[in-house]
Order: sequence, then C-alpha cells, then structure tokens
Amino acid sequence: MRALPVGLGVCVMLAMQSASAAPGDQMYTRPGQIVDAGDGAQLNMYCLGRGSPAVVFDSGFEDWAPAWAVVQPRIAQFTRACSYDRAGAGFSTPGPMPRTNVRIADELHTALHNAGVHGPYILVASAFGSYNVRAFADRYGADVAGLVLVDADATDLEPGALQQSDRRGRPGGVAFLRACRDAIAAGKPLPPMSSRPGKPQRDCSQQFYRGLPEAEWSPALNAKLMQIARTKLAMYDADISEMEQMAGDEEYLATHVRPLGSRPIRVLTSGNHGIGHLPVPADLQTPQHAAEERLINQAQARWLTLSSDAKQIMVPNSSEYIQFDAPDAVVNAVRDVYDTSRRSRAP
Repeated sequence: MRALPVGLGVCVMLAMQSASAAPGDQMYTRPGQIVDAGDGAQLNMYCLGRGSPAVVFDSGFEDWAPAWAVVQPRIAQFTRACSYDRAGAGFSTPGPMPRTNVRIADELHTALHNAGVHGPYILVASAFGSYNVRAFADRYGADVAGLVLVDADATDLEPGALQQSDRRGRPGGVAFLRACRDAIAAGKPLPPMSSRPGKPQRDCSQQFYRGLPEAEWSPALNAKLMQIARTKLAMYDADISEMEQMAGDEEYLATHVRPLGSRPIRVLTSGNHGIGHLPVPADLQTPQHAAEERLINQAQARWLTLSSDAKQIMVPNSSEYIQFDAPDAVVNAVRDVYDTSRRSRAP
C-alpha cells in the first residue's frame, strides 16, 4: 500500500485516535497563566488543584506542558500541580539566549514566585527536563521538597564512551532543527523525517514529543500542537540553543552536586531510554543496545546518593515516556514523595 500524502495521513491518524485520550487535555490548546519570568521572558503555566507542597513539572527536549496531560489532573486531586512551557515553546514568549539549564531554572523560579505558587516544590522532570530541575535544586535548595526523575537524562553521570556517543548526534540534530526552522521562515516545503516501514511519511514539524500526532491526546490538542510546530520560529530557536548548550549544562551538573539530605528522591527508570514507543524496534534488539541500557540505568542510580530517602523504581514495560505508558508509576511516585514530605513537616 502506498504511503498517504502527509496532510491526509495526519488527518486519518487524528480520526483514529483512541476515545481514551487524556480527558480535559483541551486545556493545553490555549494559554493558561502568562507569568513574568524576568529578563523579558514570559512563561505559560497551567496550575490545577490546591495544596502544598506543590508539584512542578518540566518536560523533555522538544516537549512542553502537554507532556504531562495524562498525569497532571490526577496529581491535582491531592495537591497543586503546575506544568509550564519553557521560554520559546508552546505559548511562552522567547527568552534571552543562550538557553542554559541555569537560565531555565532561574526563569522557572521567578515565574513560580510571580504566579503566587509558593515553595517548597516537588520537582518532576522527564528526560532533558532533569537538567533544569537539578540546576533548580542546586540554586534554590531550600525551595525543594523532593524530586521525581522520570527516565531522566543522566549523560553527565554516564561512562565517557557513552557520553561521547550521546554528544556525537547533537550537531546533526541542531542542523535538522535549523533546516526546519529556515524552511518555515521562507515558506518552503518542510524537510522530511526518516521514513518508517508501513508508516505515513512525516515532515520535520512532526518531530516533537515522540512524534505528532500523539495517540494519547485528543484531535484538538494534536491539531494545536502541529499548528505551533509549523509556525513558531521562536520554539526552534530555543530548541537549537538548548541542544547547543547541553554539554555546558552537563559540565555544570557534574560540578554542582548538592545533596538533599533526607528529602525524598524517586528515580523512575524505563530500561528503554531514547525509545519513544514499544515494542523496541527490531534493529535495537541487540546485545550492544542492551548493554548501553544497563549503563544508563546505572547512571540514573547514581542519583540515589543524593538523599538518605532515595529509591530507583524500574518500569520495564514502558518507553522513555513513562508518563504515557505507565502513568500510575509516575502518580504513585509523586504521591509517595508528597506524603513523605508532609510527614516530615508535621509538628
């Protein structure tokens, strides 16, 4: 069967999405609260629920607030839960360059203060978002009640050979983002992504999250996200800068290691790092890939030394997007940190 044209293929995929898409995710199709983050940046934030400590989510690279659409409403049932778009992404305005983890952490801290969301916070991050919340914990430790790291990137803790492997792919990623950005700016056809056997051809605007459209979301949300991805040049500029700054971020994290004492840390490890969907593609079912996954698991386990109350929770039947594939694991870990923090603060 021939591949469908891109536009038609997207429409068909949207129409076939499950009726179990995250309820209420239309919230993310429009701005929430636009908050001053300092230095000209304004961050878009979505806060639900009431209670303390508040839970604050940061997303992976090329992701923004909807990455938490499945779990945020559930956590808001027992405390305040806030997701946000990093500067340049989603409905946030551009922020100053370069986009380092320190700058991102400072903007988030300022925005939370200006939004009236008071600490201490339970910081929840997936993938690249961990670079930012770990910088936040280093710079604003008194405002941190605990951490939940959801298959978080640990490149700074990996063996040197694996670090170099991670870093070798970044120049190509930057070049692809820049080509996509420049095509949008010029009104030219968008560069195609790598083809997948039996799947419709995708263009570069569909590279965000684990590929747009996302079956976990409603057609309305997918349509809005793809509209943003096909028009918002500032988001490409921010992503390009974030990727260019990753090595510097890793150096910062390697030299700024602040223990959290007895404050709880939960490390959720999928064992399928860098894989967006299960089952694992056949070309990755190799001894070498399995060995690399073990090394990443071990690198993530090194965060357990940062607290006397730290646990690594294996989530084997999940892609790196644990919040989609095993949302109960995320909700339960956050609830565990929340309950522990509440007990420690009780008179």
